[in-house]
Amino acid sequence: MGPAVRWRPPGNRSLCKARMAVPSFPLPVDTAPMEAKLGETIPDHGGPWQYEPKWDGFRCLAFKAGGIVDIRAKSGKPLGRYFPELMERLRALPAPQFVVDGEIVIERDGQYSFDALQMRLHPAESRIQKLPAETPANLILFDMLADGCGEILAGKPLTVRRAALEEFVQSAETPDIELSPITFARREAEIWLEGAGHGKTDGIVAKRLNEPYLSGERAMVKVKRIRTADCVVGGFRNLASRPEVGSLLLGLYNDEGKLDHVGFTSTISNKERPDLTRRLETFRGEPSFTGKAPGGPSRWSTERSGKWEPLRPELVVEVRFDHVTGDRFRHGTKLQRWRPDKNPRQCTFDQIA
Repeated sequence: MGPAVRWRPPGNRSLCKARMAVPSFPLPVDTAPMEAKLGETIPDHGGPWQYEPKWDGFRCLAFKAGGIVDIRAKSGKPLGRYFPELMERLRALPAPQFVVDGEIVIERDGQYSFDALQMRLHPAESRIQKLPAETPANLILFDMLADGCGEILAGKPLTVRRAALEEFVQSAETPDIELSPITFARREAEIWLEGAGHGKTDGIVAKRLNEPYLSGERAMVKVKRIRTADCVVGGFRNLASRPEVGSLLLGLYNDEGKLDHVGFTSTISNKERPDLTRRLETFRGEPSFTGKAPGGPSRWSTERSGKWEPLRPELVVEVRFDHVTGDRFRHGTKLQRWRPDKNPRQCTFDQIA
């Protein structure tokens, strides 16, 4: 990050002091983050572009005014209660007022752990006080909506916002507030993308250098590393509205030869549901997940019920996925095709390593 320096108010110092006289957030806490639309490839036309890693954490906006700090999730929900260590760090920063855009991350064994982040969203106060010491969070910043003097930058181009953010992070004097790296070279962004999907990042974000911060709009482009894997269909869940298949439960064989549940796919058209349901009924059997079995509804599942129907481990499907966390597909996968030519025992974890 370079040598630490004390924050100094940019521009008119008297104006900065006047703004600080009555502490208030420069922007309302319900300000929506600028969002991204999914792209197939890293853009290189219609720019100029700035490329950044897409971090594997919780997106947030952080606000400060004097001794008052707030952290908001992309949904608008407050996060400060669950991350008291970040609240303290932001409160201790020398800049008296600001609004920044970033990602909350927790590092474990050299990788960012989404599971550890999920565990932090705990209702019990005792756990909230205990977890910051066990799994401390960091904040990676990649945009600035209002500078350390409270001047609103959202309407200015990214080049101006980035310069202000770099000065801000340099003055932070803490390694727990990090500056997200950037590149203007598409080839370097492609290299970053190759390494995404199983670690600290899950893709690339492209932003136009001459655009303002467009709150709530999908003005950025996100590109994810898409891969495929052959998985055993170990069970299925029905739709909540009728007794037809809603999702297939996917499994991979671990090193002990046991079938672990790794996620689901629900990209089944209404036209094919009746025939597929009848076909799956012929494969009903004892639970095939001999390792980790499906539980109730979770962040990987959108099903209303935790009930699932077991199938004999004879069917194989090829699915498309974008990210793996804790030996599971982070998001729902896309069904590519059935693989009658594939031996289920060939469906192992080495495909997603």
